[in-house]
Amino acid sequence: MATVLAAWDSGVRYFDTAPHYGLGLSEQRLGAVLRDKPREEFVISTKVGRLLEANPDAGSAKDGPAAAGSAKDDEGFDVPATSRRVWDFTEAGIRRSIEDSLERLGLDHVDIAYLHDPDVHDLQKGISHALPALEKLRAEGLVKAIGVGTNSAEAALECVEAADLDLIMLAGRYTLLEQPSVPLLDRCVEQRTGVVDVGVYNSGLLARPEVPDDAHYNYDRAPRAVVERARALAGVCSDFGVELPTAALQFPLRHPAVVNVTVGASRPEQVTSNASRMQESVPEELWDALEALRRD
Repeated sequence: MATVLAAWDSGVRYFDTAPHYGLGLSEQRLGAVLRDKPREEFVISTKVGRLLEANPDAGSAKDGPAAAGSAKDDEGFDVPATSRRVWDFTEAGIRRSIEDSLERLGLDHVDIAYLHDPDVHDLQKGISHALPALEKLRAEGLVKAIGVGTNSAEAALECVEAADLDLIMLAGRYTLLEQPSVPLLDRCVEQRTGVVDVGVYNSGLLARPEVPDDAHYNYDRAPRAVVERARALAGVCSDFGVELPTAALQFPLRHPAVVNVTVGASRPEQVTSNASRMQESVPEELWDALEALRRD
């Protein structure tokens, strides 16, 4: 609650969540905080494609107090696995996902609905079934904007070509460290599809002024070559009196397709630090120097 409130106090008015995150716990907690805020003052997005159903393998009260809810989620979230994720790209599944999210959030509508990770499940079914279902929901006014959330620039490009999308949420593929998604972003400019850039710290690799040996990249331990590349970026930033995380946050917004940079936080001080970094002045010469480093 303190982290979300710190974001609000810092001027943040766009919040992103998903059923996938913490098996619905993210939606429940975010909704609980925002419920007291004027609904017209914030934008909220969630995602569709994974339904949450009761997990028959989870411990129950009849197994004893130690067993009840003792099984943990196996997809990276430290929460009891009382539910399980079920992929569903059908129109009925997409509608149910939105309805379930609204119940968890305690809100009467969400502004943006993203199809979550179609490349992980079934990209072609996402294009042929899920995206038309989202377009229908938008036409009916049940959501204001639709898009796709993915780590794959290639999958995002296929979706942009196949559907009338308002937004792409792209994770980790357009950062100060690497920009393999430039063709996607250029196409989004032509299609007037906005890009919400996430994962700009590359799983924490660019989150500190000095890159540690045990830094993470792409949700895992960073290879030595990647650490050294990040340190080279940090060195150039330091030469211009700018810290690496500041440059990492501001860099994506230099592309005309990028309409927003969204970053995660687990503590209030992380939020206030990010907000402060977004307001810092960065000399144009630094961007030139970083571009020269990339070319080398």
